[in-house]
Amino acid sequence: MITLDHLGDMRRTHSCGQLRLGDVGQTVTLMGWVARRRDFGPLTFFDLRDRDGITQVVFNEETAPRAHGRAKDVRGEYVIAIVGRVVRREPGQRNAKIETGEVEVHADEIYILNDARTLPFQLEVASSDGLASEDLRLKYRYLDLRRPQLQKNLRLRHQVVREIRRYMDEQGFTEIETPVLIKSTPEGARDYIVPSRLHRGGFYALPQSPQLFKQLCMIAGLDKYYQIARCFRDEDLRADRQPEFTQLDVELSFATLEQIYTLIEGLFASVFKVIDAQLPVPFPRLSYAEAMRRFGSDKPDLRFGMELQNLASALEGTMFPAFQTALAAGGEVKGIVVQGGAALPRKTLDELQEYVKRYGASALAWIKLADETSSSLLKALGQETVTRMAETAGAKPGDAVLIVAGKAKTVAASLGALRNEVARREKLIPENVYAPLWVTEFPMFEFHEDDGRYYAMHHPFTSPLDEDLPLLERATEGGETELLGRLRAKAYDPVINGVELASGSIRIHRRDVQRLIFKALGMTEDEARSRFGFFLDALEYGTPPHGGIAPGIDRLMMVLSGTDNIRDVIAFPKTASAADLMIDAPSEVDPRLLEELHIKIVKD
Repeated sequence: MITLDHLGDMRRTHSCGQLRLGDVGQTVTLMGWVARRRDFGPLTFFDLRDRDGITQVVFNEETAPRAHGRAKDVRGEYVIAIVGRVVRREPGQRNAKIETGEVEVHADEIYILNDARTLPFQLEVASSDGLASEDLRLKYRYLDLRRPQLQKNLRLRHQVVREIRRYMDEQGFTEIETPVLIKSTPEGARDYIVPSRLHRGGFYALPQSPQLFKQLCMIAGLDKYYQIARCFRDEDLRADRQPEFTQLDVELSFATLEQIYTLIEGLFASVFKVIDAQLPVPFPRLSYAEAMRRFGSDKPDLRFGMELQNLASALEGTMFPAFQTALAAGGEVKGIVVQGGAALPRKTLDELQEYVKRYGASALAWIKLADETSSSLLKALGQETVTRMAETAGAKPGDAVLIVAGKAKTVAASLGALRNEVARREKLIPENVYAPLWVTEFPMFEFHEDDGRYYAMHHPFTSPLDEDLPLLERATEGGETELLGRLRAKAYDPVINGVELASGSIRIHRRDVQRLIFKALGMTEDEARSRFGFFLDALEYGTPPHGGIAPGIDRLMMVLSGTDNIRDVIAFPKTASAADLMIDAPSEVDPRLLEELHIKIVKD
């Protein structure tokens, strides 16, 4: 059995990523993990790793026989300390892949501080394709976090949060903590609820955001508030969503739209300098309606074109049932032009056909402008109409037009997603380019056909545009509920590279307007009082106009680090099913605790 050494009062002189040519000749003490071991008889080489990098350590049987002998007992991921001299590597042995690659340390002493079992998966792989399954890596997350890329992401996250705090302080904001145990006010995503032992049958909720508390800070006269806030939502997960997440929560009094745009543009510009990237300021702006019309998405990626083209004018008089039915019902026929898409193989077109069906489209039609025009529509529409459609779309020889027909919402969702998918497949997205924009004037409400009612698109404390207030009054007081679908909000989302990085709005600061919004959402006076009575009362004590925004730090980190998986930028994330495989949560609890909480588990 290997003998382990004590650390005692030994201290590192350098990290494993620190040594350079200027350190040649120094005697140094390094500590870390053995990332790789290579044995050549009288010479043994270790790659010694810590969070800062890797240094090559050489054990020589001739010059340090005791250290060389002990090094033979060391295996991968053992924790060791070494004392040795920094030496310049021979020209043919330098390693340009690591920052310490021009030097190595010739070890005189080795201290084995701890051994390690064989890891359940390899940390070093040639590419991300060679990584172990994500579930296995999440089960042993503390080992997965030894990978340099994840450590780099977490250090970058630290730098970003530090820069956020510096910027917000410079802008005169005060960091204020708000409660984590709050009242459940279900409207939108589901709350995580927490039972109270002291108040039998009572429950707290974990905050989906500090929304009401930051508005109360404005009523309190605190003027400029921010918080690095932990938030919780019990909802179905996606690649860019977690049940617990972190956001920069911001609110300011007497705020105009322009003030908030300028504040957040400056914030993002400062944060992107952390990765030496320059954001174009001011950001371009698109209304929600224009973004949906041109890109089929309220978070369009502006790094490439392929805007949606309306083909209705090319279809006048057509009797093709799929198109005729869609247009007659007030729907749309739109397409995107794929430059060079005439070379797309039939297999790819079939795959794209299945792809758009996920978004509700019944089919994907196509036109290819090669030496001869070919199309899935030739038999149904004829050459003349197909050619006219391609011309209307703006396609040129060598291009393809991909077409969807149906309800406007379905066409937008299908083509908006298809646009991104084709750009990804065909490598049409430029690297190291950041294309920001503001999406503005969101609808106040969205209608859900499944239960036949309107819901707030953002949240019920968002202010309508001033000019739309008469529509709100007519819809709620006059019974013209269909007008709710026409109301626009003072809401705004910053988007970068197709990722929605924040959601914000000017808030309602008048009780009469807030009452109308609750009424539009189908709440009775009693329901509104039960859920939000404390807030309605607060609105009566001199509430200033105010507005705010909440950039998601996890999503921001995805863009900054260049990953499409939110779990790559969080130290201890959950799976897509909201499980923590490492600590085995959620799990059952001691029945005695349930008894104290007056909770009984009912079996299905």
